Amino acid sequence: MADKTQFGLTALDTVPLHEKVYLELVRALMSGQLQPGQKLTSRKLAKELGTSDMPVRSAFMRLQALRALSPMPNGSVEVPMISADRFQQLTDVRTILEGTATELATKLINGNNLRAIRRHCTELTQAARSGDIDDYLRKNHDFKFSIYRHCGNEQMIFLIETVWMQVGPFLRNLRIGFEDDLAGILGIDYHEEAVAAIEAQDGERARAAIVRDIEEGAAHILKQIKFPELRQ
Repeated sequence: MADKTQFGLTALDTVPLHEKVYLELVRALMSGQLQPGQKLTSRKLAKELGTSDMPVRSAFMRLQALRALSPMPNGSVEVPMISADRFQQLTDVRTILEGTATELATKLINGNNLRAIRRHCTELTQAARSGDIDDYLRKNHDFKFSIYRHCGNEQMIFLIETVWMQVGPFLRNLRIGFEDDLAGILGIDYHEEAVAAIEAQDGERARAAIVRDIEEGAAHILKQIKFPELRQ
């Protein structure tokens, strides 16, 4: 909610529409709401978002530059497929960036931040136990970035987000093998261990928990699905 001014008026939202559309698409990619190979058109997305085509096309161009979307001959875009090798390479980058961000954040997180992280941790566990993969993926995104955003390095956060836009659509495959009981996914999820380490202000242990979470999740995906043979 916008803050009240001294005259009792509501401050106007100054975030440009094209930026709002871009951020909405970024979040959808990172939280696995869009799937690999999914086709997107500016007209359909504009209708869904309640905007004109122009801000959607602007967002498409930005996301293509970041390799998060691929252009199609008919003017639409596609959530790109990637090879197993590239997925592994992105996973290796994630462990370096996200592990470092977690260790840095552990030194800077205060009481209020820690309470928010604990809440996200609880919500993530509850989402797994509820069996809702969409909610689980959103809560997974919210939990991890509630840590990373306290690392004190905006450029590192930008790089993490850029990698997540490419791997996020594949995270939906974490559900494979747990169709009958999504709570089983907690066996390859180390968010509670990460929080315990952050509470103890043990940056090295927090890094290790996040790295293990990333690596075991990626190994599960690589085992469960057949990636296409693509030239990268």
